[in-house]
Amino acid sequence: MEFLHKDTTDKILKAYYKVYNALGFGFLEKVYENALYIELLSMGLTVEKQKHIKVYYEGKEVGDYFADLLVENRVIIELKAAESLCEEHEAQLVNYLKATETEIGFLLNFGKKAEFKRKIFTNDKKKLKSVSISLIGPISVLLKLKNNHDIRIKSTQPRRINN
Repeated sequence: MEFLHKDTTDKILKAYYKVYNALGFGFLEKVYENALYIELLSMGLTVEKQKHIKVYYEGKEVGDYFADLLVENRVIIELKAAESLCEEHEAQLVNYLKATETEIGFLLNFGKKAEFKRKIFTNDKKKLKSVSISLIGPISVLLKLKNNHDIRIKSTQPRRINN
């Protein structure tokens, strides 16, 4: 079985262990974030620090958060400098994945021992975002959605449909 974005995730783990072995534990998260950022860039990856991401509910913005690192626009990295990872850390990362179209996330802990979690939340498992379509005149439309669901729309009268 091949992991999703394996080439990128392998480099992330290699960078994580390189930084961990060089710095050890005891620093604030920001120190590890900066070091990991430098290491990932040196591997030729595209990396954004503190990526601003908005969270929506029912099509309305309800908040935002900042991902520690976003790598290649496809892997969210959440860093911790805690004694150990806990359920709350994992829930935080899963929620970040739910709120975006990003499917892979890493929880990297720079504690007394190197510890990481890889989380996957594929887009086909995420709730469908609102779709708005304007129809003009009689029409029949079959929409193929990212979550593999189909919506068939038949109309003899112009109308606006919101799903």
